[in-house]
Amino acid sequence: MDTPSPETHIRGGPLAKTAPSEKTAGSHAPAIIVGVIVIAIIALSIWYLVRPEPLLVQGEVDATRMDIAARVDGRVGEIPVERGQDVSAGAVLVRIDNPETLAKRKQAVAAKVVAEAQLANINVGTRAEVIAARKAEVERTKAAVALAQKTFDRTADLAQKNFSPQAQLDLARDRLEEAQKAVEQAQSNYSQAVNGYTKEEHEIASANVQKAIADIDSVQSIIDQMVVYAPVASQVYKRNVEPGEYISPGVPLITLIDLNDIWVHFDLREDLIRGLKLGDRFDVHIPALGDRVITVEVKLIATKGEYAGWRATRATGDFDLRTFAIRAYPVEKVPELRPGMSAYTDWRVR
Repeated sequence: MDTPSPETHIRGGPLAKTAPSEKTAGSHAPAIIVGVIVIAIIALSIWYLVRPEPLLVQGEVDATRMDIAARVDGRVGEIPVERGQDVSAGAVLVRIDNPETLAKRKQAVAAKVVAEAQLANINVGTRAEVIAARKAEVERTKAAVALAQKTFDRTADLAQKNFSPQAQLDLARDRLEEAQKAVEQAQSNYSQAVNGYTKEEHEIASANVQKAIADIDSVQSIIDQMVVYAPVASQVYKRNVEPGEYISPGVPLITLIDLNDIWVHFDLREDLIRGLKLGDRFDVHIPALGDRVITVEVKLIATKGEYAGWRATRATGDFDLRTFAIRAYPVEKVPELRPGMSAYTDWRVR
């Protein structure tokens, strides 16, 4: 009786034999996985080697800034606004105190009152009392002439009979002439009083009134400028002075920013702006807003200023590259955007 071999039975049963195909698949699986990984690494390496390096350019958010200055001098009396405060057009920014200017206005007003009184006096004409006095003066001088004439006649008669010296006759003649001239002067004064003031005197008095009014307007214009107003709706960026400080004309008091006119500013070499034109749009990242992406539109491409040492070409043959200022405005309003925030973009994929 044949005894079963151990290769064909285990515990009384036949031994199951492994198929050759299953052994081959199990042994090749790790090799396939390793190969896929190696190929992926090689592909990624090649991609990193051949892909262009990103060209990050950084800009800065900017806005229209206005340095508000006064046209008068004095001490700062009040600043009713704070830094960062939104103000409307026409809002009071600074009040200036200048007692000397206020005193000049009072003086100009008093001068106007005097000029108007003088004009009113001329318009009324000469008083009746003055006319009567001038007429009495004429009568008095005529009486003096009559007396001087009689004295002269008597003296002349005596001198003709040699009873009076010639000197006495000459003295009588001089007194008569003086009395006659006094009559002429009195007549002129009386006519002037009757006729009143001349046309020219009226014009001079009117001109004095107009000059006084102009002086008041001049001082008032200075007083009006002692209150500084916001020209447009904006935000207070800086307060350059504090209450009590003495200021001079032209010194900036308040710096405002117009948040309705905000843009992103880039300074780029001229080789980087090749193909860039007005109206182009691209995306920029704002780190201060959590790396938020906003779309901007180019509205200004302007060259930066030249310097005295600028040359057309270098000695080595390389060209000097100018710098251009780029202004790109947000396509949509971003209320959180503030001047001074950084902005960047990949210029190659722009």
